[in-house]
Amino acid sequence: MLTCQLLCINPQNMLLTLFDLPSHFQIDWFSWLLAGLAIFTLGISKSGLKGISIIIVTLLALVFGSKPSTGILLPWLLIGDTCAVIYYNRHTQWRYLKKLLPAMMVGVVIGTWVGKDLPEKLFKQMMAVIILATVLMMYWWSRKKDKKVPDRWWFAILMGLMAGFTTMIGNLAGTFTNLFFLAMRLPKNHFIGTAAWLFFIINLFKLPFHIFAWHTITWDTLKLNILLMPFVLLGFVVGIRLIRAIKDQYYRRLILILTGIGAIIILFKQ
Repeated sequence: MLTCQLLCINPQNMLLTLFDLPSHFQIDWFSWLLAGLAIFTLGISKSGLKGISIIIVTLLALVFGSKPSTGILLPWLLIGDTCAVIYYNRHTQWRYLKKLLPAMMVGVVIGTWVGKDLPEKLFKQMMAVIILATVLMMYWWSRKKDKKVPDRWWFAILMGLMAGFTTMIGNLAGTFTNLFFLAMRLPKNHFIGTAAWLFFIINLFKLPFHIFAWHTITWDTLKLNILLMPFVLLGFVVGIRLIRAIKDQYYRRLILILTGIGAIIILFKQ
């Protein structure tokens, strides 16, 4: 009898019981697979492979919902940021952080105010539009022959505001911060090291807004973060090895296509 009972145990229910997760995290195994893939990819992106974080946001929004996923993702981002800060700290260029951070923090506050009382459906539509706009912007930039971008004072303010707003609404600041660092003509390692500290600081800044304003980070979501945390660390280790050998132009187009499809699915998913 005991053997039969053991055979009938649902592994997914065992997992939920072990971590005492609530019923709204009772997703199917395919969704768990997508979530694990997203968090593994997050670890890779934090190792310095830029341009792939947008697909993480898309996958988690499909699994957990648009607004809830923004809070669920944040602690994983901080874990990845911590790894990146430790590994690339010696390459940080602090003078560029001082130019971008103030406007980015203002953008976070604006994003918090705009998104606070939005219904999930409208928030989902806004997030999908931002994802699609980001994909189009990345595609336009990849096709642009003249890669020169302005480096004047107003450019830092504009990029900071846009980065802060989009990181709060959908954790999608990468495109705007990348443009800013390109304008500053940072070498590869300086780019990665400076971005590591930038996102570590701004993601810490976002924490209280998610906890007290949006209520998208709770004890239950933190349990989920602990459950999938190894995927972040594994992805970071793999990414460190990959970044020495892989150039992003080989996978960039595929990621743009898949992310665009994901954004359309988010937009029309009931």
